Amino acid sequence: MSFHSMWAELLPVGRSSASGGYRRHAWTGADADCRTWFQEQAEARGLTYETDRNGNQWAWLGDPAAGNAVVTGSHLDSVPDGGAFDGPLGVVSAFAALDELRGRGARFTKPLGIVNFGDEEGARFGLACVGSRLTSGALTVEQAHRLTDGDGVTLPQAMESAGYDPGTLGPDPERLARIGAFVELHVEQGRALDLSGDRIGIASAIWPHGRWRFDFRGEANHAGTTRLADRHDPMLPYAETVLAARREAELAGAVATFGKIGVEPNGVNAIPSLVRGWLDSRAADQASLDTVVTGVEKAARGYAAAHGVDLDVVRESFTPVVEFDHALRDELGRILGKETELRVPVLGTGAGHDAGILSDRIPTAMLFVRNPTGVSHSPAEYAAEDDCVAGVNALADVLEGLACT
Repeated sequence: MSFHSMWAELLPVGRSSASGGYRRHAWTGADADCRTWFQEQAEARGLTYETDRNGNQWAWLGDPAAGNAVVTGSHLDSVPDGGAFDGPLGVVSAFAALDELRGRGARFTKPLGIVNFGDEEGARFGLACVGSRLTSGALTVEQAHRLTDGDGVTLPQAMESAGYDPGTLGPDPERLARIGAFVELHVEQGRALDLSGDRIGIASAIWPHGRWRFDFRGEANHAGTTRLADRHDPMLPYAETVLAARREAELAGAVATFGKIGVEPNGVNAIPSLVRGWLDSRAADQASLDTVVTGVEKAARGYAAAHGVDLDVVRESFTPVVEFDHALRDELGRILGKETELRVPVLGTGAGHDAGILSDRIPTAMLFVRNPTGVSHSPAEYAAEDDCVAGVNALADVLEGLACT
């Protein structure tokens, strides 16, 4: 099956007719359809299919127990109303690259694995890369059991409803010990390749990044009868904090975003009692990130005090800077640069990935495919088909160099 036909088959799954974006959230019906698609692709190619203890899907050519396996893949879930390419491009390209290698008559000397990591985006339970975090031990079983969605459904309950056993959750060191290299192909979430005129790039590192929850607690009251001077309105310091985040990020050469908000009681004619906002911040180095978050929190506390509002700040997740394995990264450059004469720039990224989570356990690397708009996490996310095909060929070259020598 060609890249085009696979892409066309997956494209409608979980797509909202209202927004045009995707709602492939973990352990929902759309997620189940994506999982079925993955299993069908594996079985159609005669690959050994399995689901691991954390709900990640695997397709194997050869016996993974032989060790030193080469694995590629990504994820199939999405952010709310996200784009088609973030995650799925890496999974579809993995199957297409295998087809390409079989067409070349390549002979594998190492096991080859294709993986779909579960709940990478964290759209439902608020924590990114749940599947790979559990597998690597970066997320404990106790922490996983405490994850809850907006409707109060816990992760174990959601898994059980989807037909999976949450009792098996936990680290999977034996599986990781079988993997010699993991290469994740991903659409670029930025315009670096478009600006340089290159179709394919190699990742150097993932910026340190995290999520912080700001809880502004005020006093609910009537919007029409409460004097402005008598209000303790948490929306005001929250709004000022959003602007402060922009200022701090600009000063540090970083990024900071309040992209999610919860309001109680959430009535048009009610002054809120609680405004809860989530800050996402990323920077090229740890010092810059610390400067941004410290500056935002300091400003927020000042604004809250001025309005008679209490503030709690909770760090919900954090990932330090991830330097991809230098030897593997250099080998990708050698394969693509010398053997194919493809110019492949090396660039950093502010986006988190499963490859980043796994990097302290196994050698990992990433390939990026050009995104001419730079837009991601949006229905406008895009990569031209000829660039996608170039990505498939580059991934095939890499897999051939790593697994067929």
